[in-house]
Amino acid sequence: MPDQRRGVLYGVAAYALWGLFPLYWPLLKPSGPIEILAHRMAWSLVAVVAILAVRRHWSWFKQLRAGQFGLLALAALLITVNWGTYIYGVNSGHVVETALGYFINPLVSVLFGVILLKERLRVLQWVAVGFGALAVVVLALDYGRLPWIALTLAISFGVYGLVKKKANVGAAESLTVETLVLLAPALAYLVYLEQAGGSTFGHHGPWHALLLAGGGLVTAVPLLFFTASAIRVPLSTIGLLQYIAPILQFLVGVLIVKETMPPSRWAGFAIVWLALAVFTYDSLRAAHRARRADPQPVSSGTASHPGASAGHR
Repeated sequence: MPDQRRGVLYGVAAYALWGLFPLYWPLLKPSGPIEILAHRMAWSLVAVVAILAVRRHWSWFKQLRAGQFGLLALAALLITVNWGTYIYGVNSGHVVETALGYFINPLVSVLFGVILLKERLRVLQWVAVGFGALAVVVLALDYGRLPWIALTLAISFGVYGLVKKKANVGAAESLTVETLVLLAPALAYLVYLEQAGGSTFGHHGPWHALLLAGGGLVTAVPLLFFTASAIRVPLSTIGLLQYIAPILQFLVGVLIVKETMPPSRWAGFAIVWLALAVFTYDSLRAAHRARRADPQPVSSGTASHPGASAGHR
């Protein structure tokens, strides 16, 4: 039991750090979103390689199959879109919309399960997906456009989760491969930026340079917390904890960034929260029935849950 409590604390720490990400990326201005993204790619690789070196864990690389490497390369492209969109959204004053993306992500993942994996949804799952679609329509009318930042985040992360599930590689190990794939284009862009005179790294004081490099550390630390949590607590608990991040992002957007929230926008978010309440209730009820039917403990391996990929936010 103490081990499970530690797992919950690790999970809370991971999702709380992800939820506070909107406070970090604005500190990197005047760096643009693409430069921040390139630095995050490069320094994330440094961070995870350092972690693996401390753990002396390298044997997995020899066991990596070509198919797994291909899937992780695809995952790298998807997370590039996700990271870039997220950084752009936060630094352009759309923190609330980025929170919306991660609120609707579980519903998008379920919908992908139906479309791509031919899974069958329960009645309440369909109800939750329907509410989610209605919320997008309401918010589109409110914004005067599709909430493309939220949809891009949710869809890219949903597909990313499916690809990572198929690859079935550990969190730190998969992030190593993904950032390794991204390293060459990231470094090429940073070199080009420096030669073109547009680089901010090293040109705005040591504190700014340190913050840019710190993007790798803030990516790796919550990932480690999440991994420590996922091996100790049930998937149903992880499923509940994942809402901590978008709730904190939403609060940052409303209370700190002071984004405008007209009544129509509140209505759209209320529908999203109703959809998630229905979805969570149905998930907990299904998990309870499964435990009653099979008293064996449910595996909490990170590869079988969409939240397992959340560390790349």
